[in-house]
Amino acid sequence: MLESLRTRFRSLQRRLRRLERRELDAFVRWLEHTGNLLHLSVLIVVPLLIGAVTWIANVSAAVSFLLFPPLASGTYTLFADPEGRYSTPTKFVGGMTAGACCGWLALELVGAAGLDGAAGVSATGAALGIFFTGAVTWALDLEEPTAFSTALLVLVTGNAQVTYVVGIVVSSSFVAAAFVVWHNRFYQRRARYLYQTTSGDDHVLVPLCGSGDGNGSESIAGTDAGDAQSVVRFAADLAAAHDAGKVVLFDVEDAASGENGDDETADAGSEDEPGPAARRLESIADEITASYGLPCEVVVAAGERSASVALRTAREHNCDLIVTPYAEHERGGLSSFIAGLFDSEIDVIAFRGADGRREWHHSLVAVRGAGDTARAMVDFAQRVTGTWQPTSVCTCIDRESQRRTAENTLADLVDAFDGRFETHVVTEPVESYLERVSPQYDVVFVGSSTDRSAASRFVSPPTFERLSDLEADVAIVHRGRHR
Repeated sequence: MLESLRTRFRSLQRRLRRLERRELDAFVRWLEHTGNLLHLSVLIVVPLLIGAVTWIANVSAAVSFLLFPPLASGTYTLFADPEGRYSTPTKFVGGMTAGACCGWLALELVGAAGLDGAAGVSATGAALGIFFTGAVTWALDLEEPTAFSTALLVLVTGNAQVTYVVGIVVSSSFVAAAFVVWHNRFYQRRARYLYQTTSGDDHVLVPLCGSGDGNGSESIAGTDAGDAQSVVRFAADLAAAHDAGKVVLFDVEDAASGENGDDETADAGSEDEPGPAARRLESIADEITASYGLPCEVVVAAGERSASVALRTAREHNCDLIVTPYAEHERGGLSSFIAGLFDSEIDVIAFRGADGRREWHHSLVAVRGAGDTARAMVDFAQRVTGTWQPTSVCTCIDRESQRRTAENTLADLVDAFDGRFETHVVTEPVESYLERVSPQYDVVFVGSSTDRSAASRFVSPPTFERLSDLEADVAIVHRGRHR
């Protein structure tokens, strides 16, 4: 009875840990979207900063509370649009300070000219302060909204104009310093902290067993020696970008030709008489280790060629990325092998080689948005070609009215990565654009569309299904369904 309770308790603990991992993974993926990250930063950072300034004001009694409306507005602008026109510390501090100084100057001139009103706020001072502020911010390209606010608020500070101006300089400088730390230490490095592929996907499984089920209903690219080398070298380039990179070559042999046991996996070197598949993989592994300096393991399984066997091997060898030759049914569509891989929690790249290429220097990433799949493709492209080579990122739109939004999307996408980029927004169907420009590139990255619903894929088939004649290699990227 006691043992049964312990078993149930341990089972409950495992389920709770899996739930926590799923929830954490879902939150991280939500946070990977730049818009969500900025909204969360506004909700957390802006209140903390305003609260800190308020505490300082209460302690020192030297800061006027009239500075808080423009300070809160300007702080929101900084963190909500950190790459915007006015989102720089100089424009933020300069705009608020210039507005306060212009309003103060206007009051002094009105007073010197004897134009003060009998009661209330001077209308002449307000008009003159706004005029000065507009002229100064235009000339210096400073932040205008908060400048106009401080120019008007200084008019109601009574005899504390100097204190108000000093308070503006001190409080805005405090906020600007916090923004610089957040922007440089976190926001610009969010790819390192948040994007999972930049810190993972370094143990790569390469199944070279094909995808057939024994009935000849499926065909596969990559089964001959030249294409196999291309796939393995592509995987090695991805793994070599990380210090902990490793490649695991995987194949399947019939029980009659291998000595691994029925439907089991084993390292090729563990048997006295390795079969032909093991010898072939060992030869490739030796070449990869010599060329890339990477550890390269060989695993051969006995039994049928199936996605479940490949996935089990990936999990047993701690692989977080699978690079497999592209395969499809003779009647069209993905092979059952790749479809099975795509229906897992592991990231997958289905690689379709064009001419046995073994090096990739120019890459093109075709995206629909700035989601996690797009970021994974950009990361993979940089790993293969290197950050010293410009990575091209493109998106296709239906009409010109979508251009500005598309340009902002691409800017958000590439801004998180180091390296050189060029972006293209094209009013053209994606398949015709890629076919036209593919001769300029070595590899084109496209998404697998597994994040779309079945109805969406039925109405608009995945892009890779319409790219049969590209002159470049094609890497079809699937982000695993993390559970």
